Amino acid sequence: MTFDKVILNGRWFDGTGGPSAIRNLGIRDGRVAAVTTEPIEGTHVVDATGKWVIPGIIDIHTHYDAEVLAAPALTESLRHGVTSIVMGSCSLSTVHVDASDAADLFGRVEAIPHEHMVRIVGEHKTWTGAQEYIEALEALPLGPNVTAFLGHSDMRVAVMGLDRATRGEVRPSRAEQARMEAMLTEALDAGFIGLSSQQLLFDRIDGDVCRSRTLPSTYARARELRRLKSLLRRRERALQSGPDITHPHNIVSQALQSVGIGRPRLKTSLLAAADMKSAPAGMWITVLLAALANRLGGDFRFQHLPVPFEVYADGIDLVIFEEFGSGAAALHLKTELERNELIKDESYRRAFRKDYDSKFGPRAWHRDFFDAEIVACPDETVLGKSFGDVGIERGGLHPVDAFLDLVLEHGKQLRWRTTISNHRPKMLRQLAVRGGIQMGFSDAGAHLRNMAFYNCGLRFLRHVRDAQRAGQKFMSVERAVHRLTGELADWYHLDAGHLRIGDWADVVVIDPERLDASLDGYHEAPIEAFGGLERMVNRNDATVKAVMVAGKTVFVDGQPTDLVGRQRTGSFLRADRRPRNTVADTDSKHASVATL
Repeated sequence: MTFDKVILNGRWFDGTGGPSAIRNLGIRDGRVAAVTTEPIEGTHVVDATGKWVIPGIIDIHTHYDAEVLAAPALTESLRHGVTSIVMGSCSLSTVHVDASDAADLFGRVEAIPHEHMVRIVGEHKTWTGAQEYIEALEALPLGPNVTAFLGHSDMRVAVMGLDRATRGEVRPSRAEQARMEAMLTEALDAGFIGLSSQQLLFDRIDGDVCRSRTLPSTYARARELRRLKSLLRRRERALQSGPDITHPHNIVSQALQSVGIGRPRLKTSLLAAADMKSAPAGMWITVLLAALANRLGGDFRFQHLPVPFEVYADGIDLVIFEEFGSGAAALHLKTELERNELIKDESYRRAFRKDYDSKFGPRAWHRDFFDAEIVACPDETVLGKSFGDVGIERGGLHPVDAFLDLVLEHGKQLRWRTTISNHRPKMLRQLAVRGGIQMGFSDAGAHLRNMAFYNCGLRFLRHVRDAQRAGQKFMSVERAVHRLTGELADWYHLDAGHLRIGDWADVVVIDPERLDASLDGYHEAPIEAFGGLERMVNRNDATVKAVMVAGKTVFVDGQPTDLVGRQRTGSFLRADRRPRNTVADTDSKHASVATL
């Protein structure tokens, strides 16, 4: 029997966590039609000898909401084997707001340039609701599959207006509350996987109208949230939330709400479990809280980035400074001239030093300028040094003053990096095996100049493989693949994540011998859709030999095929495993053999 495609002699992982085996896969009409040890033939042949054949990776936390409109191939994820992407994270989506409000919501908190958000959403938005949004996405040449949360801030702004939605004393009227509930109901009916609602208080609005107020969802009170959550409970859809870390009881409350005593439980995916430098014990609090909530009958998860959380910054432009007053004051100012005047002021510097030296209160950044390496600067004498080192060399300056002086001298030409969390491999291994943890939180599509975790799934597989080779096995490769694929698909009720007979052929062929140091390299590449802006990316083209979406080949040896960006290969994944709205197979029908 001849198939559209066959993948021969690869080590096949089905995405369930079950044993892997050397198998031949036959693909027909976009689905896996055979998994066998017998010889099979196909129009297109992939020789996967010595390679891993796994289901496409699922990325559960991205901010591609603008990029998907202007560059729907989303190649930076595809090239690393990510074939299904979740958008609408952190209360932010573009389903209901107009272009100006979308730019104000995304521009600062996700570091997506305001002018490009306005332009892209303004040029592409034709929809007025969730169903039309899905139809608009599927009219684009999508590369990977996509799905989405509906953003709470998106709804709030569309119903109440940006100003009223960001005032603490204002509550939605009965009509406005009913309208938000209708919006969420429509989205769930259309197939959205749930609602995202952020409570984190250092995520701030861009633009001029309400600049530096926190996101609209942070102003919602108990009744508003309770009524929206009740819709999720009844439909078994998910709530994604970022808790208010300044009030730890908020995290406990979210965990207990998942239990749903006397009512249906609430599927909850919370941000985020991490081995924080600023709070090493915090990791265990999240682990124990998730275990307790689930033991009591909840369905509670913490999202987790399974690699070191390394960030880069140009000057003072970095979201971690939003978490304390003096840092937020600098980022409130839009121009470099205004910021420089503030930074020169000695009273401002005293405030910054006080915030930096404070040892109390929850925080994400470790606030240690000795743990911050300068990687680019017109003054080459400071390269490779920390701001603390520079302060010592300049006569014993406080590290804050050394940092601010260099910002004044060089502005955005000063580039530096630090690792905020997940720096200890042992702790990463201990987090990876916990049942209340979801592998994700890449933030792909956001913080374009600050970080690149597009290949975090591959780096996780490398960690597992390397530990196994070193005799420190903490997880099987089969279980690791399951954590990145089938486990996530099953939790969100998506028709993806598996490679069994009858499943969609979202396939990644990986060379395990090239799960190597290339995964850690620093690279930049322009985004044409954002005016050529250089963003951080990952480049490890020899690692992923081939990527398929619904049986269509989209990447080979790090290069996109002719389909990518021209024809739709992905679909909008509707919740409850509803069938995909696929397109006809557009691969050429001539025979070919790829020896990978």
